[in-house]
Amino acid sequence: MSEPTQASAVRPWLGAYPNGVPADIDVAQYPSLVHLLEESFQKNAGRPAYSFMGKELSFAQTDSLSQAFAAYLQGLGLVKGDRVAIMMPNVPQYPVAVAGILRAGFVVVNVNPLYTPRELEHQLKDSGAKAIVIIENFAATLEQCLASTPVKHVVLAAMGDLLGLLKGAVVNYVVRNVKKMVPTFDLPTAVRFNDAIAKGTRGTLKRPDIKPDDVAVLQYTGGTTGVSKGAVLLHRNVIANVLQSEAWNEPVMKQVPAGEQPTSVCALPLYHIFAFTVNMMLGMRTGGKVILIPNPRDLPAVLKELSKHTFHSFPAVNTLFNGLANHPDFNTVNWKNLKVSVGGGMAVQGAVAKLWLEKTGCPICEGYGLSETSPSASCNPTTSTEYSGTIGVPLPNTWMKCLDDDGVEVPQGQPGEIAIKGPQVMAGYWQRPDETAKVMTADGFFKSGDVGIMDPRGYFKIVDRKKDMVLVSGFNVYPNEIEDVVAQLPGVMECAVVGVPDDKSGEAVKLVIVKKDPALTEAQVRDFCKSNLTGYKQPKVIEFRTELPKTPVGKILRRELRDKK
Repeated sequence: MSEPTQASAVRPWLGAYPNGVPADIDVAQYPSLVHLLEESFQKNAGRPAYSFMGKELSFAQTDSLSQAFAAYLQGLGLVKGDRVAIMMPNVPQYPVAVAGILRAGFVVVNVNPLYTPRELEHQLKDSGAKAIVIIENFAATLEQCLASTPVKHVVLAAMGDLLGLLKGAVVNYVVRNVKKMVPTFDLPTAVRFNDAIAKGTRGTLKRPDIKPDDVAVLQYTGGTTGVSKGAVLLHRNVIANVLQSEAWNEPVMKQVPAGEQPTSVCALPLYHIFAFTVNMMLGMRTGGKVILIPNPRDLPAVLKELSKHTFHSFPAVNTLFNGLANHPDFNTVNWKNLKVSVGGGMAVQGAVAKLWLEKTGCPICEGYGLSETSPSASCNPTTSTEYSGTIGVPLPNTWMKCLDDDGVEVPQGQPGEIAIKGPQVMAGYWQRPDETAKVMTADGFFKSGDVGIMDPRGYFKIVDRKKDMVLVSGFNVYPNEIEDVVAQLPGVMECAVVGVPDDKSGEAVKLVIVKKDPALTEAQVRDFCKSNLTGYKQPKVIEFRTELPKTPVGKILRRELRDKK
């Protein structure tokens, strides 16, 4: 990568790097993620790769299962570069499916399992996915939109698939019949996950020639237009971010006693790029064990699971750190082996960081990144002993600068839009050259939409958001999307959405409506939103007004709505 020639080529942040973290690393060590995975399968064959509900899956098992799944997918007649969607929570079938899709030469499309049929249909159509691996809990959602998508093949997983015959049967019975978590569905051509594996075991995998510039993942992220766009992450983008993260964690992870397997807690969803890269892919690179948490909202269950393990790394969002630290069962877990707690996805609050440090002895290192940057761009040093209130410094091989509205770098200490350049930056948005052009500068920097300042030591701090995006517990919510949905409700004349501060989720969605029909109720609005928007996008606050504040040309002044609580 050619270094920027302007002032930012001098990297003031290198002085903040802990001993042993290089300014640049060799990010071209692997031609593809498949090479990284297969090296790990060989090297760590006997070690556990994943722990789920008391059952471990070894690297060797992950290898043979994913190879069978890859052969099965190829047997469907898919060709190199075809997209395969995954719509599951954190279950071991997820990493098996990811490794299988990549080994077959296909592209992973991560899908939020809580999506409504409307949201799912858009993503499957936009990505052109030919196949989907989905857990049966959400099959009813797929059934409602399948006919309108290009998907021809459905692989249906169940919670207990990889837990062994007896335990798997018990878990599936409880999920289906006791907890009633699987709504009735009808997908007559779907193939069960374990049947697909069995069929693939009898087939042969043709090894495709995968290059660094081949697409590995389509990671969907909201757009300023309210339309979800796929960030195109190449094999080399994800590899770079895995190696950057490994180098960044090294100063503290080298303290893990010899012979003890590095272990990370995966409570963030694997469909989110943060967990995808820093749990699953980094775990593969380091030969680490990943503890899969299927439902992080169930804090007693999370703590009960963690009480059974020794673990060293815990990436999470502010809300999860906060919920756990304040839970009465917190001390049932042994936190003393924890070496690194990475906070990402949303701002870490000072009070939460203080409490976490007091209770675990391990500081939260806040990091920053986006789907478009695979995701990590900056992080506080893992050797930090106190909360900095910043997003840290750029990772190795990464440049960041702050730009004014004309794209000119602002003087140090002045606010400007944070722009990022590095090997982890996406190739662009899937089939949207117009949108890609809006965010990429001529010299290869990605414009984040976040306004920040850089201090003399090279630490960056976010001070505002250029776009009107709302950040709910680490998830991007775009006002335009919600406005487009709500505007379809009869009785709504016009509406606007803004983010308002929220103690629990950082920000919450506030919806302001001007009624066309005076009889329209808040309950009707909430029901409509529930049918069309996944949970985190649904408005927490709904307000009715007689008019919306506007500019002389009629543009809604969202800032005014935000200021008036």
